[in-house]
Amino acid sequence: MNRKKDLIVSAAFCLILGAFFIFHIALPDEEVSASERRRKQQFPEISVSSLMNGRFMSEFEKYLNDQFPLRDSLRKIKAAVHFRVLSQKDNRNVYTADGHIGEFSGSINVKSVENFTSKITSVYDKYIKDSSCKVYYSIIPDKNRFIAKQNSYPCFDYNELYEMVDEKLSYMTKIEIDSLLSADCYYRTDSHWKQEKILPVAEKINTAMGHHFNSDNTQNKLGEFHGVYYPRLALEWDKDELITINNKATENSITYNYENKKESPVYNSDFLSGDDAYQVFLSGSVSHIEIINKKAEGNKELVIFRDSFGSSLAPLLLSDYSKVTLVDTRYIMPSYLSKFLTFDNQDVLFIYSTMLVNNSELLK
Repeated sequence: MNRKKDLIVSAAFCLILGAFFIFHIALPDEEVSASERRRKQQFPEISVSSLMNGRFMSEFEKYLNDQFPLRDSLRKIKAAVHFRVLSQKDNRNVYTADGHIGEFSGSINVKSVENFTSKITSVYDKYIKDSSCKVYYSIIPDKNRFIAKQNSYPCFDYNELYEMVDEKLSYMTKIEIDSLLSADCYYRTDSHWKQEKILPVAEKINTAMGHHFNSDNTQNKLGEFHGVYYPRLALEWDKDELITINNKATENSITYNYENKKESPVYNSDFLSGDDAYQVFLSGSVSHIEIINKKAEGNKELVIFRDSFGSSLAPLLLSDYSKVTLVDTRYIMPSYLSKFLTFDNQDVLFIYSTMLVNNSELLK
């Protein structure tokens, strides 16, 4: 009886595998995973070199995994089992708390913090130290600061990280913004902060740099979107709403992207239908971009060294500046700065998230 039962189970298993194999062969390969917001691995090219060095088998394994029939449904089942059946705190390092999706940040990477401050200091010493520029810095806490520890999830000591940075960057003027933020200032499905929630942050930074903050703002609702954490969670979750802050400065400014040599508005609606709607802010993370404020009084300029959080902050700092230049040294070597930047009497702001500080190998 047991032998018959084993044969039935084995036959059923083989039938299931056979069915999936037939589906896999019959169904066309997909180029993009809409749910994961990425390109799928395609069937790899077969060559003698790729077979010899193992690249073909490595890419073929990724291909089978990406093109597996019912992949999205199976991902959802796996996530549901993790969270709702096994009561696990995370699925592939992504967790949920207080209506938010977050990502565990681990512990403080001391070497990364030291590398971060060293690279910032290197830029300062080479280009800014002997100039007439006024220099400021600020550190943006990621949302784990507000949702992880409160829910007994792993979280490093943010004050300790701040102190490490403060000690090394004591030659700059610090602008503290941590106390102005809360979990509500961040998108539920994304790592970034909401532009409409950081007006107090922009006001403090403007004031600290000796400039007027434009409080005559209006909100423009652009629709719903799912952030970067949503596809990784693999479960249904409430969408976020994308809102931009408009005023005379944003409406009378134009950006110039040095990567594609194109002009565009401060808020680029071309990205609303793309994989990452947050890129509507200054067209996303670009190595070198300038915002020209055509209606500015005077010729004061601001240079911002930033990560992606700076894309939504910079439009709120425009009012008193004729030009704001944003530099992202994740994508451009600092040694190239002299080719397009002359530091002479500008305000200079270094503003980065703790996510970048703790993963500073991303900086060139």
